[in-house]
Amino acid sequence: AMKKAVPQAAALLLEKLLLLAHLRPLPAAGTDTDRGEPPPATAPAPAPPAAGCLQRGDLLEVPRTLFVHFGIYLGENRVAHLMPDILPALTDDRRQIQRVVTNKRLILGVVTKTASIRVDTVEDFAYGGSILVNHMDRLFKDRLLGSEEAARRAEKLVGATAYSLLWNNCEHFVTYCRYGAPVSLQTDKFCETVKMIIRDQRSVLASVLVGLAAVVCLGLAPSTTLPTILVTFLLWMAG
Repeated sequence: AMKKAVPQAAALLLEKLLLLAHLRPLPAAGTDTDRGEPPPATAPAPAPPAAGCLQRGDLLEVPRTLFVHFGIYLGENRVAHLMPDILPALTDDRRQIQRVVTNKRLILGVVTKTASIRVDTVEDFAYGGSILVNHMDRLFKDRLLGSEEAARRAEKLVGATAYSLLWNNCEHFVTYCRYGAPVSLQTDKFCETVKMIIRDQRSVLASVLVGLAAVVCLGLAPSTTLPTILVTFLLWMAG
C-alpha cells in the first residue's frame, strides 16, 4: 500500500503544480471527454479547422500557456501525436490506452519517461484550443518532405515509445515526420534560458543563501553543507 501511495502522492502534487502554472488540465477519468464530447468551457473557444480544410500530412500546433502541443494530420479527422502516458507500460489493452489521457497518466508518463504516439480526433487533439496549420514550414523550407511521406512516417511510429522532455517530445516527433530530422525549438529555448540562469552570477548568491537557510533550519551536516558547496562551486565555474 505504501509503494502505491508514494507515486499517487507525487502525481497529485505535480497535478496541483500544473494547475497553479495555469496549464489547461486534462480530463479526469469518467468525464464527458472520455466519451468524445468536448469539455465544458466558461467562454466559447475557437473551433478547430474543419477536417475538409486540412490535408493529409499537415503539421498541427495547439498553443498552450507554457508550451505548444504538436501533431500530424492523417486524414479522416485523425491526428497522430506523442503524449507522455504510463498506461502503455502497464497494459496491452488497446481500449484502455485509447481513452483520453488523464492528468495522472500524463504526469506518471513524464516521471517514468514513457509515452505513446496515439491517434485521436482533431477535436480531442485540440482540446478546445486553436490550431495552427504548417506554421513551422517557414523555418524549414529547405527540409520540407512530401505530405504523404510525413503522414506515412507518423503512421509507422504509432504505438508505445520512450519519452524525454528535452530529447524526445511531441515536437521532435512531428519535425522528424515532416522535415526529416527531430528538432525541438521549445527545447532549444529552454536550454538557452537555463544557460542564462547559470551564467547569471546572482544564481551563485541565491544558492549560497538557500544553502545557509538549509543549514540554519536543518543543522550543520554533510547532507546540507556538501550540496551547498558543490552547487555553488559548479555555478561559479559555469558562470
